[in-house]
Amino acid sequence: MTKLYRKSEITFAILWIVAYVVLSSLADQLSESIGIVKSATAALHIVMSLILFFWISKNGLSVKYGFCRSKLPAKRFLFYIPLAVIASTSLWNGISPRFGFPGTLFYVISMCCVGFLEEVIFRGLLFRAMEKDNLKTAIIVSAVTFGLGHIVNLFNGSGRDLASSAFQIVFAIMVGFVLVLIFYRGGSLVPCILFHSVNNALGAFEAEGTMDPKLEMALNAALIIVVLGGYLIYLVRAFSKKAE
Repeated sequence: MTKLYRKSEITFAILWIVAYVVLSSLADQLSESIGIVKSATAALHIVMSLILFFWISKNGLSVKYGFCRSKLPAKRFLFYIPLAVIASTSLWNGISPRFGFPGTLFYVISMCCVGFLEEVIFRGLLFRAMEKDNLKTAIIVSAVTFGLGHIVNLFNGSGRDLASSAFQIVFAIMVGFVLVLIFYRGGSLVPCILFHSVNNALGAFEAEGTMDPKLEMALNAALIIVVLGGYLIYLVRAFSKKAE
């Protein structure tokens, strides 16, 4: 791993992305055949998280990849309140464990690991590999590839149709832009990992609402535009060269 990393950071990042997407999809299929949601996937994600964490620590790359405190106070990021609002939406229809036990446990473990893995891979490895050559390109690629990675949900048996998958991709791209700006300006990946993990894990307790699906999607789209869009504009303006 270390030799490949030193030879080409961008190749190293891409290989991790491919391995993560492909292996996660296969593990989801294995979990489905076992009959317990995320059972195999949770084990895979734990192993991948541990490998990546200890490799980064061993090679003295913890600060580079954000395993540290933010350089800026939380108030500069509005105390991350917009992220908390987004994460809380899973519980707006009530709380109801979707998978029973142990499915819920495996789901939460897997989703927490997903938060760690995706932030380190997309916001850490990929962004840092490209940042030194072109910052704007690095930000765009980190956010867009993160969003497009969710297209796998069309083929992995998640049950998402084209419309909901497209919505998730757009949502993920906007989240990607927000998180990469937080990481770039604060230097810490910890807030991004915490939000991502909590946002994903709360999906295990999302109650099925009685609202019309099209209306629900429209409201969610409005939420994205108002909360995430507004937060993104704030981050861009607050940390522009003129503002600094």
